[in-house]
Amino acid sequence: MAPIESYPAVARILPGIPVRDVLNAKPEQLWTIEPDATVYRAIELMAVAEVSSLLVLDGESLAGIMTERDYARKVILKGKSSRETRVDEIMTSKLVTVDQQTTLQECMALMTAHRVRHLPVLEAGRLVGLVSIGDVVRATLIQQRHILEEMQRYVSGESRVGT
Repeated sequence: MAPIESYPAVARILPGIPVRDVLNAKPEQLWTIEPDATVYRAIELMAVAEVSSLLVLDGESLAGIMTERDYARKVILKGKSSRETRVDEIMTSKLVTVDQQTTLQECMALMTAHRVRHLPVLEAGRLVGLVSIGDVVRATLIQQRHILEEMQRYVSGESRVGT
C-alpha cells in the first residue's frame, strides 16, 4: 500500500474509521441477485431499489457483482439482449473485498488502485455488507464537518467536545 503522504488530502482524515462503523450506520438491506437471472431482471431490481449495483449470490456464496457499468459496456455496447443475457455472463467475478476492520482510508486506496466503486465486506468468508464510494465520501464529509467544528470551538475558546 502507498504511503499516506501520497493519498489525496481528504484520505488522510480517514485513517482510523473502520468499515464496521459505516455498516452500522447503513440499512442492513443488501441487494442481491442470482447468477442465472436475466440482466433485464437485474436492471429492473436496480431501478426499484435505486442502487447502481447488485451483489451476485450463488446460494450463500458471493459469486460477483453486477453494476450499471457492466450493463452499459457488456450488454448495450455489444448489442446483446437484456432479456436473453444472464447476469453471470456480464458480472464482475474478480472481486476486491474487505473485512469490517478495514479502514476507510484503506478502502479509498483499494477503490482507486483497482478502479472500483464497491467493496463487498466479508467476515469468515460470509457476506456481511457493501461499502460504496458514496459511503466513503459521506463519512469523509461527516469527519470534515467534525474537524471544522472542533477548530471553530478551539479558535473561539469554547470548551471542546469530549472534554
